[in-house]
Amino acid sequence: MVAPLCQAMGFGITCIDAMYVKPGVACLYLLEQGDDCAIVETGTCLSIPYLRMVLKDRGITPAQVRYVIPTHVHLDHAGGAGAMLQAFPKAELLVHPRGSRHLIDPGRLVTGAKQVYGKALFDELYGPIQPAEADRVREMEDGDSISFAGRDLVFRHTRGHAEHHFCIWDEKSSGWFSGDMFGVSYPWCRGIGEDFVFPSTTPNQFDPEAFVVSLRLLDSYQPKRMYMTHFGALSYQDGKAQLLLEQLESHCDLAVAYGEDRDYLQERLMSSTIERLREIDPDGDEQLWRSELGFDMQLNALGLQDWLQRVAR
Repeated sequence: MVAPLCQAMGFGITCIDAMYVKPGVACLYLLEQGDDCAIVETGTCLSIPYLRMVLKDRGITPAQVRYVIPTHVHLDHAGGAGAMLQAFPKAELLVHPRGSRHLIDPGRLVTGAKQVYGKALFDELYGPIQPAEADRVREMEDGDSISFAGRDLVFRHTRGHAEHHFCIWDEKSSGWFSGDMFGVSYPWCRGIGEDFVFPSTTPNQFDPEAFVVSLRLLDSYQPKRMYMTHFGALSYQDGKAQLLLEQLESHCDLAVAYGEDRDYLQERLMSSTIERLREIDPDGDEQLWRSELGFDMQLNALGLQDWLQRVAR
């Protein structure tokens, strides 16, 4: 299953492919209300040309974009923040207080990402990272809200994936823009008996206890849908949250047992995930699953190892 590059979600929301790695891996969301717009997530600077094309086709001018809102400052979500401010001259960047300094001065983000990916892959994935103009950055505290053209968005801090993560509640759609807090569900994870989601435990601030608290917070709003960065809208059901919780516990157990050997831990995470996929889709293509999941399992293993080291200190 291949996701369309641009898809209307209803409620004035459009899912736009961020052109990250390949189609169907990461997306942005365009929110239209009256004459104003907001963009949730930024992708990278390489995401902007296609976004510009979509806006032009919709008759939306750059000045109509009032807010740019990355859920957290990992570079697949916020790497294009500075470039977007340059592209949209009236926009304000709304960001978690723990993340703002990293977007104003992205040097540490870049250095950390290059350590994980290597310079060549970093350049291919993210391109140059532009700093955000400090006077256009607004820090959103837990519970803060904005209203544009009468549409209210509420920001809730959600630790677990990263300390600088928030999710955005949209009352109009009864939906969360969930970043990485409701896991990952690529297009190929859909329509295989039931939607499959798996957690993202990427380095370097994964905290399983905080993750559980954040999932319960999201559930307390009785959402009808999740607007996931990886990838697209997902109808909310208690069973999906339970699937995430079960995998979180399993991943941590695997890390405790096998965390000293990263390659073996990665393989055990892969095997565990495939076992769960097999329960949903007994006739699924394991070779395809392994190909599609490889990068995520590598990053999840790194994040779990980092968590183990912090717990041990």
